[in-house]
Amino acid sequence: MDRLLTSDPPPHRDLCTDCGVSRTSQPKRCATACQFIAPDYPKMERQVHGRARRPHQWDERFFGPYQILYRASLKQPSPGAQWTGITTRIAERLLEQGLVDAVLTMAPDEQDSWRPVPVLVTKAEDLAKCRGMRMGYAPLLAMLEPAIAKGIERLAVIGIPCQVYALRALEQELGLKKLYVIGTPCSDNTTTERFHEFLKLLSTKPETITYLEFCADYHVEIRFNDGRKKRIPFLMLPLSKLPADFFPLTCRTCVDYTNVLSDITVGYMGGQGQQWLIVRNDTGAELLSLLGDEITLADPGSAGNRLGPVKGFMRNTEQAAGGLPVRSMPGWLRPIVGWLMPKIGPRGLEFARARVEMKAVETVIHLQRQEPRRIKSMVPDHVWDLVSAYGLQRPKG
Repeated sequence: MDRLLTSDPPPHRDLCTDCGVSRTSQPKRCATACQFIAPDYPKMERQVHGRARRPHQWDERFFGPYQILYRASLKQPSPGAQWTGITTRIAERLLEQGLVDAVLTMAPDEQDSWRPVPVLVTKAEDLAKCRGMRMGYAPLLAMLEPAIAKGIERLAVIGIPCQVYALRALEQELGLKKLYVIGTPCSDNTTTERFHEFLKLLSTKPETITYLEFCADYHVEIRFNDGRKKRIPFLMLPLSKLPADFFPLTCRTCVDYTNVLSDITVGYMGGQGQQWLIVRNDTGAELLSLLGDEITLADPGSAGNRLGPVKGFMRNTEQAAGGLPVRSMPGWLRPIVGWLMPKIGPRGLEFARARVEMKAVETVIHLQRQEPRRIKSMVPDHVWDLVSAYGLQRPKG
């Protein structure tokens, strides 16, 4: 397993998540590969999936092109996995079947298990070390050139949306015989150092926390090294104690929560306690088929109404003056609402639609406030379609 051996800061880029392109031998490619400069999602969707999202397939407005949606779980969950381990297991099967020469993904830093480090994995058994969630920026795509130099011709990449957009923008010049892209959703990242600040607010012994996950039932689950688990309602999280710039502007203006350029997206939002799979194209269907009878699949559910929660999120974001959304709810009421939301709030696909609309609203509001000159180039048409229902309109001219 080869690791990226650098701790140097990336070259300066405005609105940069350090996907790794700026660290390659051709850093100027950022100008055409970056999601935060002038993304062209219809073009990229046609390049990857053979078509852009279809207006008549309603949920493609929210989730991007797809063939089918599932709720899913492995029958035998993998120890140490974030959920049941579907993402890692697909990657293992690719190596076990000899379909790829290597998998490019993240592993924990040897000194800090929460810090992500890009790795190139060539043995299926080594992927067990990559299970679980990391928090922070890691230049995944800086490993592409070393991989090609090693003679890698068939590659699988596990990445978040900003990494995957840049990967797809560079795909045709990489010269790979085969590329599989397994995507995970993402919207709110921060530095590993800032994440440790958050952990300190959750426990008096943050060093004992080994797992953290935002769940679709409006709770955060944390686990400790002694086996204990704790679930905290979203509304009870100590967000008011975090600095206003805890989440950088890049993550507050991300227009691709569901990783629309991956072959298969593996996440949580529409899973209702299970994982949520978005099979986007024939390659994604091939990836899912590798699991055979190891996986249980079901149709996703949908319940509740997202309109009220999205409007409430929009009001809070507008009041936040560029920082984290303001929570004006009285403290005594939060436990009650936290108890009610999993029962009456948006669930399943409606929860996923709500989160996508919240991200769209958040993007427009923060760009209007902090980077108005970027709105025309950064916000694609499908985002304007989503936010128009909430009174946000594309600037004229």
